Amino acid sequence: MGQSSALFWKSLVIPAAQKPLSQKERLFSDSQLWQMMVPLFIEQILVVALGIADTFMVSFLGEAEVSGVALVDQVNLIFLYILIALSSCGAVIVSQYLGAGDRENGNCGAGQLLSCAAFTGISLAALAGLFYEPFFSLLFGNVEPPVMAAAAEYMKICLFSYPALGIYHAGAAIQRSLGNTSCTMKISAASNGINIIGNILGLFVFHAGIAGVAVPTVLARWFSAIVVTMLTFSQERPVYYEWKMIFSCHRDMIRRILAVAIPNAIENGFFQLMKVLLVGIVALFGTSQMAANGVAQSIWSLAAMFGVTMGYVYVTVIGRCMGAGMKEAAAYYFRKLSHMTLGLSVFWNLLVLIAAFLALQWYPLTEETRQLVLVLVVLHNLCNAFFFPFSQPLAFGLRAAGDVKVPMYITIFGTFCRVALSVILGIWLDMGGW
Repeated sequence: MGQSSALFWKSLVIPAAQKPLSQKERLFSDSQLWQMMVPLFIEQILVVALGIADTFMVSFLGEAEVSGVALVDQVNLIFLYILIALSSCGAVIVSQYLGAGDRENGNCGAGQLLSCAAFTGISLAALAGLFYEPFFSLLFGNVEPPVMAAAAEYMKICLFSYPALGIYHAGAAIQRSLGNTSCTMKISAASNGINIIGNILGLFVFHAGIAGVAVPTVLARWFSAIVVTMLTFSQERPVYYEWKMIFSCHRDMIRRILAVAIPNAIENGFFQLMKVLLVGIVALFGTSQMAANGVAQSIWSLAAMFGVTMGYVYVTVIGRCMGAGMKEAAAYYFRKLSHMTLGLSVFWNLLVLIAAFLALQWYPLTEETRQLVLVLVVLHNLCNAFFFPFSQPLAFGLRAAGDVKVPMYITIFGTFCRVALSVILGIWLDMGGW
């Protein structure tokens, strides 16, 4: 067991009250934690609300289009989470340098992170552009032709946003490491406005179909990438972009970033790939169940908001504690953040469940599809409220402390079990999407 894993278990066994920290050891006050959490949470709501709005608008085109967009979103998530893994792990390195008060290496890490993220985004776009057709055929070969046509059209346009995603998430991760979470929240709000207005114009004014949803998404992502990059060049912050660090190659820094990022990318990529395979399994059960799964996915993302939010908080807090060499403080914050995540997650999932029951009445779906969505949402929210706080957020904390292998092994094992049970229950026992 790694040193950071031992820190985590120690934080669970030793009550915080028995190990009080001095004022100097408390790097973050309660008010500072809330100042990080609230903008992050609002940002995550904005991101997921945009996904729900997209699904709602596309639903006016028909269930085939909803299903096609849902398929592409699952594939896009594979690439998105690879980029997020790279950025968040780069932020771990930056946070540790911040904790150590090392601006020079912090700037170096930030610049190298931007270079790696941009290069990765361009590479993924090229890879997906060349092989998305055989990839779709392999995973979704039994999908009805109208669904596949909608998916192909949506995918061709989304490819142009991959470099922007890499650039944006690099800058956003650095801003979060600095504790400047209100910055990314405001960018997300502006980006959502661009996207929603573009969707309305594309669908209901220009009647552009799938392209009316895809093009505004690409434009909004590039807007976010440009703005966050400009802000991260500001020298008023403890860490910032420098041109010389972006356009130079510091092999030791790149190796350090990739040492954390590669296991996380494998973990996230494998998890999302298995989710795509699960969508392929759902595709065997017909368009109605595919549409229900697509709508439910957007609601599930909303339900997971507190867990995702707290993951970023773990990176900043635990990373700075470890960078400053304050292991007892790291153990203290592991425990404190775990309690906060569980309590807030339960409360939030209850609210989402109530809202889902009300919102689904407005979706133009068949009654069969609507009932299936309700069942899926109830089952997911119950599990998400009590179990998700002990998976992704804690994994972020372990990575921030330098342990990337334990979360990777656990995620791969859990994902394998998930797929195996889906095959057994869904196909062999003929339970379908239930």
